[in-house]
Amino acid sequence: MEWIVETNQLKAFVAVAQLNSFSLAADKLHLTQPAISKRVAALENHLQQKLFDRIGKRLMLTEAGHLLLPRAQTLLQELDAIKQLVTDLSAPVQGPLALSTSHHIGLHRLPQVLRQFSKQFPQVSLDLKFVDSEKACEQVWKGEIELGVVTLPTIPWKDLRFTPIWPDPLKFVVAQDHALVSQSNISLHTLSQTPALLPSEGTFTRDIVTKVFQEVGLNFTTALNTNYMETLKSMCAIGLGWSLLPTTMIDETLTILEVPGVQLQRILGMVIHEQRTLSRAALAFTNLLEDAQFNPLG
Repeated sequence: MEWIVETNQLKAFVAVAQLNSFSLAADKLHLTQPAISKRVAALENHLQQKLFDRIGKRLMLTEAGHLLLPRAQTLLQELDAIKQLVTDLSAPVQGPLALSTSHHIGLHRLPQVLRQFSKQFPQVSLDLKFVDSEKACEQVWKGEIELGVVTLPTIPWKDLRFTPIWPDPLKFVVAQDHALVSQSNISLHTLSQTPALLPSEGTFTRDIVTKVFQEVGLNFTTALNTNYMETLKSMCAIGLGWSLLPTTMIDETLTILEVPGVQLQRILGMVIHEQRTLSRAALAFTNLLEDAQFNPLG
């Protein structure tokens, strides 16, 4: 049997059952008593079951009424919760936001975005995790976090959507007093003969530099492998070898080595799971990222 129960019929039934009175139920729902009676009668017709008995002046639930009452109350509560959930969408953005980013991006790119976000959305509880970009992508893919702000990979990841935000030019650098500073015509072959200080194998940035050397049939030797860019900068500045660093990190302690014909950069941006519906907090953060126009060092 196919039938449709209207919410107002269930509300009328529950009110009558709770108050043991059609007239009191009508007062509670701001309706007339005939309207309440009509709705209960319609529900009984749909169910093909009598829900109330009148014994003298007493109103009593039938067996069917007793069975229906708790289910009807639960259903109405669920409907109220759904209504509240939708209504909350117009309320201030709030709740938790789990976000992962690399140390470099957290230091050199995100501060102003985070500052603006915290001011605009103070009711959001931000759970900020600092991990390698590769790990952040994995966390998004597994559903452990909503959003990552990372060095974007050079190849696609299944189910992940990457949005470029900032170009991040990279430069070969050495210490100011390094022997390579005095050499002219620096080439990839020259660098291949000198120890390198680079991120670990398998990282997106390491893939960029490895590819450019492999394209001309060269390899290089690393004296230090670490994913902490600040460490690479410090060790490079004391003369342990050459490194490839973002221009945002280069200061007076380093000298840029121009390699003719080689212009490298990585892309920084955000990663989300294509099949995940973002929370309003995550959407607000992505909007700020896409609109970001600020000093990279801010």
